[in-house]
Amino acid sequence: MRDLSAGPRVLLKRLRELMAEPLEPQERLDRIVRQIAQNMVAEVCSVYVLRSDGVLELYATEGLNKTAVHLAQLKMGQGLVGTIAASARPLNLSDAQAHPAFTYLPETGEEIYHSFLGVPILRTGRALGVLVVQNKAMRNYREDEVEALETTAMVLAEMVATGELKKITKPGLELDLSRPVTIDGNSFGEGIGLGYVVLHEPRIVVTNLLNEDTEHELQRLAEALGSLRISIDDMLSRRDVSMEGEHRAVLETYRMFAHDRGWVRKLEEAIRNGLTAEAAVERVQSETKARMIRLTDPYLRERMHDFDDLANRLLRQLSSYGAKLSAADFPNDAIIVARAMGAAELLDYPRENVRGLVLEEGAVTSHVVIVARAMGIPVVGQAAGAVALAENRDAIIVDGDDAKVHLRPVADLQRSYEEKVRFRARRQAQFRALKDVEPLTKDGKRITLQMNAGLLVDLPHLNEAGAEGIGLFRTELQFMIASTMPKAEEQEAFYRNVLKQTGGKPVTFRTLDIGGDKVVPYFRAAEEENPALGWRAIRLSLDRPGLLRTQFRAMLRAAAGAEFKLMLPMVTEVAELKVARELLQKEIERQSKLGEQLPRKLQFGAMLEVPALLWQLDELMAEVDFVSVGSNDLFQFAMAVDRGNARVSDRFDILGRPFLRILREIVRAGERNNTPVTLCGEMASKPLSAMALLGIGFRSVSMASTAVGPVKAMLLALDADKLGEILNAALDDVRSETPIRQLLVDFAAANGIPV
Repeated sequence: MRDLSAGPRVLLKRLRELMAEPLEPQERLDRIVRQIAQNMVAEVCSVYVLRSDGVLELYATEGLNKTAVHLAQLKMGQGLVGTIAASARPLNLSDAQAHPAFTYLPETGEEIYHSFLGVPILRTGRALGVLVVQNKAMRNYREDEVEALETTAMVLAEMVATGELKKITKPGLELDLSRPVTIDGNSFGEGIGLGYVVLHEPRIVVTNLLNEDTEHELQRLAEALGSLRISIDDMLSRRDVSMEGEHRAVLETYRMFAHDRGWVRKLEEAIRNGLTAEAAVERVQSETKARMIRLTDPYLRERMHDFDDLANRLLRQLSSYGAKLSAADFPNDAIIVARAMGAAELLDYPRENVRGLVLEEGAVTSHVVIVARAMGIPVVGQAAGAVALAENRDAIIVDGDDAKVHLRPVADLQRSYEEKVRFRARRQAQFRALKDVEPLTKDGKRITLQMNAGLLVDLPHLNEAGAEGIGLFRTELQFMIASTMPKAEEQEAFYRNVLKQTGGKPVTFRTLDIGGDKVVPYFRAAEEENPALGWRAIRLSLDRPGLLRTQFRAMLRAAAGAEFKLMLPMVTEVAELKVARELLQKEIERQSKLGEQLPRKLQFGAMLEVPALLWQLDELMAEVDFVSVGSNDLFQFAMAVDRGNARVSDRFDILGRPFLRILREIVRAGERNNTPVTLCGEMASKPLSAMALLGIGFRSVSMASTAVGPVKAMLLALDADKLGEILNAALDDVRSETPIRQLLVDFAAANGIPV
């Protein structure tokens, strides 16, 4: 081979001309391999493309038998070509036939060639095929020759990605880029969503691969790297970034990568070989990702995500591409796919068109998940690899019930899910028909069914579901989706809007419950080893009385002349209620002195979430006008189970004897003190567990809006007294080993109760 110092630039220029010509795909590919062979003085140049069935098919060749095109095949991992695709690494051999992975394909006539250089055709770290050059003479290809072939492979990667090769793919077969993929994740929000992918942060499409001026591109790279380093330093110097902890560790990793000379040298070398600065970043990013994606060490895999994020930041510095879809291009059935995102970002999308959310990260308690569930859309989290595997407008199914994401589903699976969705729609229609039916059990017990909310987007569901009011309005969501602390006037306007939209139906506002896993960006507390048991909710509010008084003031003004209910979260001692009531009284007196109208009726309540209150039940009932049981946190604290930890969250049954006995004691305390008791956790949202609540004496429950219909259908068929007798006897029987859940299932089946 001749010296390639100018070779790559000449080759890339000729390839660019070929890509611009109006040619049929096969002719274009044939001329590309001929051009590569000629430029690199290679006797053979071949392109193998990966199909969805894991087979690498010969799509074009210069030098091998032409009759082998579309016939010669190797499985992933088979032969030299299969090894390159599986490892995503180049292979440079002076005697290919001596390599243990060599597989002889007699139809190709390649037995006369000895030296072999093959490189993966990569895009976003995925191998889409393999590009090979061969010569008769035994020799190792130089490093600059390997670099040249890798650069050339980028052009072929774009050709595969654009779908141009579909025209010459055998009928019934698909390329790997369009193969169906199923990703297992965690269910963060129930339901099924069918639609089309919208990448939250679209990959930047580098359309200009080949540079006209190397020095200019090197200068652009240097300036972009400088800006990137400054932005990282700025983030690290901000006051709201603590001096230690996970957030800072990530930024320190970013800074380390941004100053890494090895990375920068690779970028500069790619530019000198003829690529633009953007194409150089994309190429090095793809090669690094391809190597790291196969790592099993979780720490190193996380560093891969950090590197990927940093490379994307650099691409955004260099390019204007990657903007979100315009409103006109936004699909009617959109499934948002993101690595991570904020709650406010989700609300920026056209809400009526969003059918589901897929996250690579996050937890069930993430702000964005809470908002998505309020919007009534299915959510699957911890869906590893979803962003890299998806393309904008790919067909996708989000199954929040089974925690699966089906990307580019096959027709049979698509039809099956369409039927599931139709069935759910028919059931929802049946439930909607019950919305005006009075919620009376079969034996005449009147049950109050309310819904949980936290955003204005929730409120239209109130009448649609047939709920009698809002049993829990989470005021912290307004704070969580805001970039700055909402002012008193903003809070007041928000609460007034809530009361107006509910049309006079009762609303129970819960005061601010931030801290723990509910972090707001502008209010950073000190790092805590166990934030769920730390400085949060009423503890934080009482330590910052100005914050609580501002909220009280906004609520009182918003509810002027109306009935108003508020409750305090995470109360641990009755004494906390007394302090909070004194602050509320001061705001009432202040409003009276100013001549402002007060609520017509005010009820003051507490959430029972901390087990310590179980030994203060009578004092609690005497201090408040009502009690609301937060079954999520109460179960978590009572059973020492972190509900965000998949290893233990399902270890104990919420319908087990211990927890149901706790709930029964709370109901009985309310009855003997004549204090209304309701329950507003997820336990009320499932017909079977809601049935258990009615059996132990609850007569008021609050749930997700979508659960009101199914729970009402259950209670209309329920004889509450009959269940109560059986259930209470089972809870009192210390010798019984029959699970309560099984008892409830059997009772429902025997009495025709839909659960």
